[in-house]
Amino acid sequence: MKLIHIFSLSFLLTFSISVANAKVSGFSDNKDVKIFIDEMAKKHKFKKRYLETLFAEAELHDSILEAIARPAEGKPWHEYRPIFVTKKRAQAGIKFWQENAEALERAEKKYGVPKEIIVAIIGVETRYGKHAGRYPVFDALATLAFGYPPRATFFRSELEQYLLMIHEEQIDSKELKGSYAGAMGMPQFISSSFRRYAVDFDGDGKRDLWKNPTDAIGSVANYFRKHHWKPGQPITHKVEVHGKRYASLITTSLKPEHTQQELLDNGVILPVNIAADLKGKLLKFKKPKDSEYWVGWNNFYVITRYNHSALYSMAVYQLSQMIKQGYFNQ
Repeated sequence: MKLIHIFSLSFLLTFSISVANAKVSGFSDNKDVKIFIDEMAKKHKFKKRYLETLFAEAELHDSILEAIARPAEGKPWHEYRPIFVTKKRAQAGIKFWQENAEALERAEKKYGVPKEIIVAIIGVETRYGKHAGRYPVFDALATLAFGYPPRATFFRSELEQYLLMIHEEQIDSKELKGSYAGAMGMPQFISSSFRRYAVDFDGDGKRDLWKNPTDAIGSVANYFRKHHWKPGQPITHKVEVHGKRYASLITTSLKPEHTQQELLDNGVILPVNIAADLKGKLLKFKKPKDSEYWVGWNNFYVITRYNHSALYSMAVYQLSQMIKQGYFNQ
């Protein structure tokens, strides 16, 4: 099993041993799994035999552990962008828009989220539903919950949410497949997001994000509204910088925390006609020989709530603009 060098040698040794043990014993003999089953039975009244059967039939996937160790967001912008912002993906987005124009129009009116942003999210996530994942969702979540210590707490919580979700939606766990991280359907919602934000947008009594683009469209729009998307506000602007003070504004935080005056005072040249009360975040994107700079506003930050990465949000934004331009230039 290959691992990138982001952990200490001692952690790598411990992690490798834990994975090796998990492969030998599976989930059934894992003491943490037994504790989890007891907690689910006590907290949510699940039958232990049902959960024991799910874990007994589940598989720990080494390929999942390898994938989570090398996310695409670890790439520089000039390598990340060509993965998602392509003419082919934009053309497929135009076609998706044409086929789902009524649902997109209705979603924009109800939730205030632009049609092109909804389309771009689904395009970046799954190529409009064509690549929604190949792993059984239960296997993926169990593998990461009990075979990946760095994020075990998070994935155990998501596994709990998944079990509640399939109970509420009356879905057979064996039917559901998703990404290596347990994300599901056209928009790749994780279990907790499905329970909070998925909507039955066509009114057929089901929240189907796997085969129903109308539900997927409404759910993405609802997700953004709940994360405080502001209709009519800008998303991001490419800017020029001068001097050296601007460098202090570039941090790991993605929150739009600086007033426009602070940005100006630190050497950021802003576009005109930006609402005075908008705060921004200076972002740096690496190119092969230099860098480009953008200011992300509130709506850019909202996109990062879908995936906590400036690279991801910029890819969504730039793809959305290609799709929009192509759609209206037909």
